[in-house]
Amino acid sequence: MGEIEDGKRCTRCGEVKPRARFAIKRTNLDGLQRHCRECASDCDRRRRIAAGMNVRPQVDVPEGHKHCLGCGVIKPHSERHRNASASDGLSTRCKACRAVQSRSDHLRRQYGITEAQRDEMIASQVGVCCICLSAPAVHVDHCHATDKVRGVLCFNCNSALGKLRDDVGALCRAIDYLEGNVWKPTLVASGVYQLPS
Repeated sequence: MGEIEDGKRCTRCGEVKPRARFAIKRTNLDGLQRHCRECASDCDRRRRIAAGMNVRPQVDVPEGHKHCLGCGVIKPHSERHRNASASDGLSTRCKACRAVQSRSDHLRRQYGITEAQRDEMIASQVGVCCICLSAPAVHVDHCHATDKVRGVLCFNCNSALGKLRDDVGALCRAIDYLEGNVWKPTLVASGVYQLPS
């Protein structure tokens, strides 16, 4: 009844369309769904809206492009990461949106703070590193023993503390070294050194 030579009539819109425009449904006699893909998609979209679920906006997307769910801009496939589980093999968000989300997720997971809290710390430091007072503060510093956030430092100062393993004694010896007080142990016995007083 719905069959017409090489096509099929959609029971929703009433149009005769090629069989390829209908999804497979093996339980039907002809092996295809009764509604065309467009009508089935529209029906599913309306059901999701009625249920209060998130629905992707319907936009005309040119070939080789995809609508970004993050920024809402249509961008070429080259501006997306691959996603094997997606139907088209591409991420739903562009690389820029994923980078922003990744930074936000990193702050939350690693330090337990939001971007707003980090920005508030930077503002309270007048935007400069707490140690050198000259470079911009961009790296969150935390105590490796307690995981408590201490402040926001520049790359050099943050990596210096990391290389000294947050050891206050090593930092004091570094200060002495910079002031010209070179630490020279005295050999008192074979393999035994005396620390300077």
